[in-house]
Amino acid sequence: MSVSVPEDGSLLPLMEEFYTIQGEGYHTGKAAYFIRLGGCDVGCHWCDVKESWNAELHPLTPAETIVENAKKYPSKTVVITGGEPLIYNLDYLTKALHEAGITTFIETSGAYPLSGELDWVCLSPKKFKGPRPDVLAAAGELKVIVFNKSDFEWAEEHAKLVGENCKLYLQPEWSKAAEMTPRIIEYVMANPKWEISLQTHKYLNIP
Repeated sequence: MSVSVPEDGSLLPLMEEFYTIQGEGYHTGKAAYFIRLGGCDVGCHWCDVKESWNAELHPLTPAETIVENAKKYPSKTVVITGGEPLIYNLDYLTKALHEAGITTFIETSGAYPLSGELDWVCLSPKKFKGPRPDVLAAAGELKVIVFNKSDFEWAEEHAKLVGENCKLYLQPEWSKAAEMTPRIIEYVMANPKWEISLQTHKYLNIP
């Protein structure tokens, strides 16, 4: 997975970029430009973008090019995702996005140090490599993927570590949605500090 990325993040391994509707979490339903960076060593067995894991498969792309592409679309909101985007220094990219008047969100497992000028941090922690305190403190939302029953207890453990104003979401893993969604509904009704997040983009058949 190793790739020679400049320390300032002026070049980044870009897997894909596309304009779509945010499908999950707090910003569900909003038009946004997605920037997916290659590279991840968190290794979720149910990951639906495993082709993002090997950064060497994705071309090193100037941050300026990424920003210019984002500027072409009506929504001035970008979501940086992966892979695991915080493997890289995002200061350069996010500063350029802000200078272009673009609001910048990130989706991260929190396993790497926080970097960048970010307007919203969606933390989706994974058991395989837990989140860092700096990312827990910055999270605007905690989105826990529910794959089995033990994930509810794990979600509660992490809810104690984020800020008091952090939004709390439980989201069924797509392949287990039929089994886990009813459990999540029951859990949220009993524990209303939590809300349900669904992968609405999959129901809408959009990226």
